[in-house]
Amino acid sequence: QLPLVESGGRLVQPGGSLTLSCAASKRPYGSDSMAWFRQAPGKELEFVAVVTWIGNIYYADSVKDRFTISRDNAKNTLYLYMNALKAEDTAVYYCASTTRAFSNGSYQRKGEYGSWGQGTQVTVSY
Repeated sequence: QLPLVESGGRLVQPGGSLTLSCAASKRPYGSDSMAWFRQAPGKELEFVAVVTWIGNIYYADSVKDRFTISRDNAKNTLYLYMNALKAEDTAVYYCASTTRAFSNGSYQRKGEYGSWGQGTQVTVSY
């Protein structure tokens, strides 16, 4: 497994921006596909965005055009840039990694990922 540590979550007002980071500290990071998921209170874990090891990027419809995922392989770090935040973005955000190949949108399934961080809380509220 690839140890992952998220950071950057905090309280932010609606319409604001926030950047989350996910640092990987073990084995070559560039061969992993990396994703962000989130879990709101009382809801199931939800796919947010993924960047595959070859650089393909996919977003959930709920965050498309507001969030941007990127990776810095030199720093072994994954980022999630979040803009125009809404109350419904409130959740614990997790990063995850996998070396498995995706097919038919499988990148949205949590079971495809073998390594997970501990999560970072994002709260969007006044």
